[in-house]
Amino acid sequence: MLNLVLFGPPGSGKGTQSAKLIEKYKLIHLSTGDILRGEIAGQTPLGLEAKKKMDKGELVPDEVVIGMISNKLDANANATGFIFDGFPRTTAQAEALDNLLTKKKTAITVMLSLDVEKQELVNRLLNRGKDSGRADDQNIDVIENRIAVYNKETAVVGDYYKKQNKLQLIHGMGSVDEIFDRLSKAIDKAKN
Repeated sequence: MLNLVLFGPPGSGKGTQSAKLIEKYKLIHLSTGDILRGEIAGQTPLGLEAKKKMDKGELVPDEVVIGMISNKLDANANATGFIFDGFPRTTAQAEALDNLLTKKKTAITVMLSLDVEKQELVNRLLNRGKDSGRADDQNIDVIENRIAVYNKETAVVGDYYKKQNKLQLIHGMGSVDEIFDRLSKAIDKAKN
């Protein structure tokens, strides 16, 4: 089973590249945001617990998110693999994910981390803001804060996978197809 974590700061191209990777490798997209919304809409026990936290403005506990991911893995037991989007964001989440996958007799194959220069991230997000109308992509201070938060709080997850020899830094500058080609080569190498 091919299990990927696609990683990178806001504006690095994760969404664009995820779609292409899902199509090429026939992966199931595991977006924690989508899973949360689905569980809440379905009024599952985990969804109701998550909604209580979110209604108070609190973060959904890791064990609830892991439970939802477990349900999604079980519901797609015959999948060729998964791409994790938006998870894990902390070392504790990465450890919990590894434990879950071990119980399911699988593991993360590779973590692909898109490496993009800061000014390029800012430019991409500002351009996306013009096209999408997203307010968080139109304010330079908000953009810079999001990148700083990623670098401070989330980038450490790369160190976790680096210790397992599963981290692949991918040069995230260039055309969409050039970046996709680099990602594909890294995946094909990790699979073998």
